[in-house]
Amino acid sequence: MTDSSQEIQLYAKRAAVVPRSIRGAFRTFKTGVLWLGFLIYFGLPWLPWSRPNAPSQSVLFDIPGRRFLIFDLTIHPQDIFLLSLLLFIAAAVLFFSTALVGRAFCGYFCFQTLWTDAFIWLEHFIQGERPQRLKLAREPWRNRDKLLKVGLTRLAWLLVAFWTAMTFVLYFGHAPDLTTRFFTGQAPAAAYITVAALTLTTYIAAGLMREHVCIFICPYGRFQSAMYDPETLTVHYDRRRGEGTQGRKMARTGLRTLAERAAAGHGDCIDCGLCVQVCPVGIDIRDGLQYKCISCGLCVDACDSIMDKMGWSHGLVRYDSETNLNRDQPAKVGLDWKRLKVAGWGLAVLLSVGWFAWSLGHKATFEHSVQQVRQPLFVTLSDGSIRNRYQIRLTNLSGADQTYTLGARGLPEGALDLGNFERVTIKNEKSVVIQASVMLSPADAARIQAFDFVIRSGAGDEVIDTASFFTRRN
Repeated sequence: MTDSSQEIQLYAKRAAVVPRSIRGAFRTFKTGVLWLGFLIYFGLPWLPWSRPNAPSQSVLFDIPGRRFLIFDLTIHPQDIFLLSLLLFIAAAVLFFSTALVGRAFCGYFCFQTLWTDAFIWLEHFIQGERPQRLKLAREPWRNRDKLLKVGLTRLAWLLVAFWTAMTFVLYFGHAPDLTTRFFTGQAPAAAYITVAALTLTTYIAAGLMREHVCIFICPYGRFQSAMYDPETLTVHYDRRRGEGTQGRKMARTGLRTLAERAAAGHGDCIDCGLCVQVCPVGIDIRDGLQYKCISCGLCVDACDSIMDKMGWSHGLVRYDSETNLNRDQPAKVGLDWKRLKVAGWGLAVLLSVGWFAWSLGHKATFEHSVQQVRQPLFVTLSDGSIRNRYQIRLTNLSGADQTYTLGARGLPEGALDLGNFERVTIKNEKSVVIQASVMLSPADAARIQAFDFVIRSGAGDEVIDTASFFTRRN
């Protein structure tokens, strides 16, 4: 039986991860992606883009107008297929890249990674390198230096979180106008609620929870193993080279050269722990492949820097595949494209991107509908002629004012009456409803059961819509 007086801990106390900064190729790439991502996210709402009948903003999600404006592209609710296809492309690219290079998306492009990286940089800038931050964490809160530096850090995080949330809101309104109204208290309540909620969640996720979002909340880290193959390229520790026969050992006297270490049975790993110190999720890559690893490559930079100091070759920690690592003589590291999974996802990406591009190129410049007026379905006039009435609805989606010509095919001359709307000019994003009637003699009505409405736009687009003509026999 369990001693009731013994305290049972279901969860281990969290040990804060305090990453050390490092220089190297992967750190440079991560920093480049960070700045590019921030430039795009924070800059797009302020990038002017001239368009008629809409704010001059490059990207605008116009909810009241029920349209998404993305540069010269306008997406309406009826274009939901394009948005669905875009989401499929994003998922297919993610699965394709995972099969090739593991969790590279997590390591370089994920929003959580980017914002956490920025928050860690601010922390490093204000509080110093890892030893200084660890020392500061051990200081009591009555320490003035700790209060000042930690307070400035949290304030900087809060400002970044606030502007992140504010920028998100600016995508849903004209940025200059909405910013002015926001800070003068004239913005809609939804803007203030959204900014408050996103500021709080960004601050918590990137500043406080950090790696816990990747480890415990994000589902991708849990199911990614289903997309891994032995040929998948990801960060690995070369255990045979690093451990030798006697395990890793620090570079002390008598163990400072490769020959001395080989004679003693020790591998190239000098157990400096730098790969653990730079890891943003706090794992030891030497323990093998782990679901917590986000494949950011910082441990590769750390290990390579140590190998440079020792005068040894790079690659003790590197991007490689399990298949290549397990060979007696590992080959040169490279992407393995010749796999059914990779080929399948690659083909899916190519086909969906091609279909998306074709759909954009053939996107309708206007919408139309022709409906029969059914009350009454037809009218018999005093001379025996039969009249049907139709309602034609046109919506201009071309991005500019457009003139449309309406006509009919398969009817006797003069049978179609459009009033004075044979030609109609419609403003961009606007709709008109045109009442049309078709009157046929008894003889023509007996032989004509259907005809075509022909609608042509000034841009050269043409649609043909078949309509039925009803009489008593129908």
